[in-house]
Amino acid sequence: MSDQPSEASRPPEKPRGADTPPPPEPPASAEAAGTPAVDEPGPPEVRTAGATPAATARPSPAQGSDGQRQRAQAGKPGSPWQHGAGAPVARADGMTARLRPPPPPLIRPAVLGSVLATALLSALFLSDGLGVNLLIVAVPASLAAFFAAQAAGRRLRPWTATWAVGGLALLSVPALRDAGWPTFLAVVSAFALGSLALHGSRSWPGVLIGSLGLFDSVVPGIIWGVRGVRARAGGSRANWGATVRTTAVALVLLVVFGTLFASADAAFAELLGSLMPEASVGAGPWRTLLFALGLAGALAAAHAAAAPVRWDGITVRPGKARGRAEWALPLIVLDLLFAAFITLQLVVLFGGYDKVRDVTGLSHAEYARQGFWQLLWATLLTLLVIALALRWAPRGGTGDRTLVRSVLGPLCVLTLVVVASALRRMDLYVDEYGLTRLRISVAAMELWLGVVLILILAAGVFGARFLPRAVAVSAAAGVLAFGLISPDGLIAEQNVQRFEDGRSTSIDIDYLKDLSADAVPALDRLPEPERSCALRFIQNDVLHDDTPWYATSWGEARAKEILEKRPVKGDGSDCYRVGREGTGDGYEPDDDGYDPY
Repeated sequence: MSDQPSEASRPPEKPRGADTPPPPEPPASAEAAGTPAVDEPGPPEVRTAGATPAATARPSPAQGSDGQRQRAQAGKPGSPWQHGAGAPVARADGMTARLRPPPPPLIRPAVLGSVLATALLSALFLSDGLGVNLLIVAVPASLAAFFAAQAAGRRLRPWTATWAVGGLALLSVPALRDAGWPTFLAVVSAFALGSLALHGSRSWPGVLIGSLGLFDSVVPGIIWGVRGVRARAGGSRANWGATVRTTAVALVLLVVFGTLFASADAAFAELLGSLMPEASVGAGPWRTLLFALGLAGALAAAHAAAAPVRWDGITVRPGKARGRAEWALPLIVLDLLFAAFITLQLVVLFGGYDKVRDVTGLSHAEYARQGFWQLLWATLLTLLVIALALRWAPRGGTGDRTLVRSVLGPLCVLTLVVVASALRRMDLYVDEYGLTRLRISVAAMELWLGVVLILILAAGVFGARFLPRAVAVSAAAGVLAFGLISPDGLIAEQNVQRFEDGRSTSIDIDYLKDLSADAVPALDRLPEPERSCALRFIQNDVLHDDTPWYATSWGEARAKEILEKRPVKGDGSDCYRVGREGTGDGYEPDDDGYDPY
């Protein structure tokens, strides 16, 4: 909207008489300047660069209105994307103007201190493995992002806090579990949630691209940090010198008195040696690389917090709306096919193993293995069909919305029954032949797909505004729960329980001995020689590993305590015949030996 009065509301102008002096012409230098200076807040009268006092005192009507508008905008409270009052605003067109924010303010000392702390802690604690050290490094990196966002005028919003807390919670998985595969999922998910916390995306493109958007801030963050250090070092050399001297004196005092106390008391020396990371010349290049990675990562996080890219500006045009019959008929046919299949499943599958054998003639394992993967793919393809159907759905009015809900709602409900059928097949198979990493992983994946379908149903009733973020939260919560339940421990517990209950005449030692230290409490209940055969390799990894405390998980520490009290027995010669009376999976593999399940 224009702030100039319309022609209808403008009062009639008086005819200018001969005795009326014309308004003064602004000098050419003022016209060349064009815009007022915005680097620093000025007095109520903003003077343009190079303008004369006369031109400043009596601006033209256009210049006066522009100046009033800019002063009014500078006085307004900053938005989450506005970096301080009077910040220059980029006037670019196209995609870049929608995505790129204004440049962030000069990096503050608190941000620089947090960034340096992150780099130092990365070099000291991340060279020996993953554990609680990830949380130690994440704390100063989070503070750097917080201070940078605060300096830029951004406010903490509920969804930002949700992403940040979720990311820190996911970093607790490496501190608790020794297994590498849930740790990898947790670290990747924590990175994605941290990136979402910095960018604050809410649309589908924003959530998908924003989870990786931190990579886009690496190079700008480094440039921003270098410019900030140069700007602050040039104007405060005395302060930098005092800081260096103070740090040097503190380090000298710590080294001198720490060495004296350590030589005076053996207990204090042992405590100090266990807390401090070991430093060696051979590890210098690796620690230097970790320092550089920590520095670049913290600068990228701080820069993204101060000037986040607006990934929500990437929009996807909706597809061409189809006619009702053209759109609905294929989906109705698909609904009928789902209903027919589910009716058969309710009769056959949920009738128990005897019903399965009588109807199909297949064994328990064959029937369960035969259909689970097909049902998993059916669930994934159904989600794709729903997405495409919503893209080309009719959008004429209330009747079209009712039609969409009437067709896609039953499809989601029927797909939930397919999910339940797939999980039931997996339950039958696991109950008969035990749990493995692959089986628990695909079952967790199928369960999460069911949660996504429930969220889609809820979006059809309450609106789809929060659906992208809700799906992301459900994925992160699933990864967190998957890591906290200790998959390796659950696998060992289920197989040991089947062996103790007599449901299995043998136990697959060849599989269980390759589990992580999280499985030790359950495997410790096995009788000999099965116990020693299952724990021999784990004991070699746990007791002979000099991993420091910050890279040792709670599961590994607990396993070490158990194996120190009850070490394995024998030399392992009995392990060649233990667990080989039968096949651990409950069926014979194919002739070529390949078994993906």
